Amino acid sequence: MLSTMRAAVLHGANDLRFEEVKRPEPGPGEVLLRVHRCGICGTDSHIVKGRFPAPNLPLIIGHEFAGEVAAVGAGVTHVKEGDRATADINIACGHCWYCRNNQKLFCPEVRQLGVHDHGGMADYVVVPARNIYILPATMAFDHAAFIEPLACAIHGQKRIGIEVGESVLILGAGPMGLAHAALSKQRGAGLVMVSEPNPERRVKAHDIGSDMEFDPSSPAGLEAIMEATQGRGADVVIEAVGAVSTYGQAFQLVRRGGRILAYGAAATDAVVPMKPFEIYAKELTIVGSYAGTYETWPAAIALISAGRFDPGKIIDSVRPLSDVGAALQSLDRDKSVVKVQVQIA
Repeated sequence: MLSTMRAAVLHGANDLRFEEVKRPEPGPGEVLLRVHRCGICGTDSHIVKGRFPAPNLPLIIGHEFAGEVAAVGAGVTHVKEGDRATADINIACGHCWYCRNNQKLFCPEVRQLGVHDHGGMADYVVVPARNIYILPATMAFDHAAFIEPLACAIHGQKRIGIEVGESVLILGAGPMGLAHAALSKQRGAGLVMVSEPNPERRVKAHDIGSDMEFDPSSPAGLEAIMEATQGRGADVVIEAVGAVSTYGQAFQLVRRGGRILAYGAAATDAVVPMKPFEIYAKELTIVGSYAGTYETWPAAIALISAGRFDPGKIIDSVRPLSDVGAALQSLDRDKSVVKVQVQIA
């Protein structure tokens, strides 16, 4: 193997560079993964713009990746060179109160590949061997690179607990909103609705399982959502945009006694005006969902492997590694593009 590799490296806010950097070596208990595919996530855009904390710069971005094991460090016996694999990006201490209560996302020492440590938008990435998941032999790398976002959506679905027959409204038909639409349908929701201003994305929502799609940019669209729920509002509203305006809509469009899943990653300094009395009087349940880990990863692998969830209905653009910066800009400009993946190997 060469001693250097290509990588998309963030040096500061809006300073993402395509560079040749030193190729890492796996240490004891680690695996070196040759990356084949890496997805671009909305969180990547927030990180690059300086709106999401990434404390250790320069940083190789990218946390939705899959590839092939190129080398293993000392003591690694359950993973071997040539294995096709992906990895849980969440790395925790394993011994604190949170870790021992299956909540490693809250570990004081938690690190995430592509956020705190170097990620997968490069030829190679080093991963703790305990975080590796071996892929089914028939799973394509483009599908495998969607395991991480699907695991996140599964975590949110488990947190909000959609029941058979419930009405579910998803605000936003980006990659995660579309994943929630498909999963809500599979969990037995009686009515799955998607609110999305972009017409191409509304078509994608229908193709993946939404029953009704609405344009929230007009008052008629919001009124139609209320009409579809007999004036009550939805049993469950999933905010999958991360904008102050759509978080405000979630409070307007949920029924009395309903539930809101705060899923979209808003800017760290964003503030949503709300009336505590409304939460109190409507007896609302508000649930946050940050990331997927533990059992959500095998669940995501199983759904994709069995054909129950098709990432191909969401992935609509593939770019080379050298185009990562341009791809991020195009996602901001052209909302008809939903999911971009980067072909690396």
